[in-house]
Amino acid sequence: MKMGRCLSGCEMQRCINFNHLPLAALLAAGLALTLTSCTSTLVDSIAISPTEQSLSVGQTGQFTATGTVGHGSGHPATTENVTDSVTWTSSSPSVATVNTTGLVTGVGAGTTTISAAMPGFTGSVSSTATVTVTGATGGGAFVSLAIIPGAQSVSTPGQTAQFIAIGTTTSGSTVNLSSQVIWTSSSATIATIGATTGLATAVGQGTSTITALYTNNGATLTATASFSVVAGSAEKFTALTITPGSQSVSASGQTGQFIALATTGSTNLEEDVTSSPQIRWISSIPSVATVSSSGLVTGESQGTSAITAELTNPDNSIVSASASVTVTLTPAPEPLLSLTIIPSAITVGNLQDTGQFLAIGTYSTPPTVRDVTNSVTWLSSFPSVFPVNTNGSGVPNPGAPAGVVTAYGNGNATVIAEAIDPATGSIQTATATFNCPLVLPNLNGNPPTPGSCFAGSQASALLATLTVYNEGVNTSGWLVTAPSATGTPNVLHCGPGSGAAGLGGSVCVATYPIGSPVTLTAPAEPGVNFGGWSENCTSISPNPSSATGPNTCTILPDSPPFSTSNPANTNLTVGAIFN
Repeated sequence: MKMGRCLSGCEMQRCINFNHLPLAALLAAGLALTLTSCTSTLVDSIAISPTEQSLSVGQTGQFTATGTVGHGSGHPATTENVTDSVTWTSSSPSVATVNTTGLVTGVGAGTTTISAAMPGFTGSVSSTATVTVTGATGGGAFVSLAIIPGAQSVSTPGQTAQFIAIGTTTSGSTVNLSSQVIWTSSSATIATIGATTGLATAVGQGTSTITALYTNNGATLTATASFSVVAGSAEKFTALTITPGSQSVSASGQTGQFIALATTGSTNLEEDVTSSPQIRWISSIPSVATVSSSGLVTGESQGTSAITAELTNPDNSIVSASASVTVTLTPAPEPLLSLTIIPSAITVGNLQDTGQFLAIGTYSTPPTVRDVTNSVTWLSSFPSVFPVNTNGSGVPNPGAPAGVVTAYGNGNATVIAEAIDPATGSIQTATATFNCPLVLPNLNGNPPTPGSCFAGSQASALLATLTVYNEGVNTSGWLVTAPSATGTPNVLHCGPGSGAAGLGGSVCVATYPIGSPVTLTAPAEPGVNFGGWSENCTSISPNPSSATGPNTCTILPDSPPFSTSNPANTNLTVGAIFN
């Protein structure tokens, strides 16, 4: 036996210094290792080779992980192939994926970090490499998207059908993008579809449009197919509403968009039917205003016209709704030219999951493109199940970020942003969809899989409620303001102080995300002495009080887990003392 050399492959090798043990101990250690057939190796470090690779979409490459094992003082280290023993991960699976044997596959253009990790002698050891995906197989970027097949039909509700999304590059090569697109169904009352799987499930009789959306590095491609359910009960629409209820346009040819929302009888789901082939738009006085088949109204001459939408059900019954449009002779400057919601669709996988929409306005004067998320009014077609926060008119949740939708049930909703042009009074609208699909149990009777909106999939609600009130004797001149969680100033406006007549109340309530700092301000009021903040505010984050102001106080609602001994974490109450 060579003194000082460890037996390769044994964990015991890292615990024994052979240069400092008597021969008897070494013989005993060697016998123990032989009897236990120790075969595991705890490495000192690992390395990935090659350290970087460049692939095309769909192309594969192999990484190898090599582990280094030390053997005590004075003896050289050895290496061994640990490719199949490490855990492989990709920092961006949308760019490239890696399997358990280190085989990496290009998915979309971009760069990702490939990591290999395993237990080592001193703890977990790891190494990284870089993969750059430069395009599609055969070269070129994706230029088109298609759904295969283009149409499918099933006989009864509960049956399923698989759709596949195929991308085509500039070189003519094709790649299966089914797991990389976002799948949506135009009518949840007819069919639902797995947001990342393309598996459609029949719900009720009728035909639904299946849409696949692919985005990568700013490029967006869409494709559609149809899914028909032959038998079953056809959902009948029982009500129709038009939003907005009225608007004003100029006779100079200014346009305005109306949106039609239909409600089903049994489920109370609302569906955007603005451009449905079953709907007919009518203007009572076409010489005043005309309306297109998609609800776009155009001013023709001065006056007022009624705009009616009639929706025909499968049984030929009709539901209708009306709105009004006023046409003025004043030329429309139209500083706000258009309104867009991004993204156009959000799909979540659990109850109480949320999604953030942004509203982008295009103006005729610089800056031509502006983020107007916190100044538009947000509406939901199904507010009892998919409510949306808004900081516009009729504020229901002023402290929360605008454009955030929460799922309290399964299905989908149309999310609407409305912007009123202060110069003309005209209304610009934009729509998007929010989905929380229900993945039905499979044929073996197993429960719904994770990522389905079913009872029990709830995520914890992370909101804190802030209540502000006046603790002093002054009831006519006091004022406390606070911005929304997204920074919109003066959203929380409590008190009848100067410049705020009629805007405030004696007690104001708003909700904020847990962990989001809230800064309250008591502006200086002529002849009003500010006596400080209540104990709740002072104990959290005080600023020196001043009789002349302005005085601020920043509160940071605690992050979960919540403590019952600290009621200030989810319900914050702050009093402002005015004398």
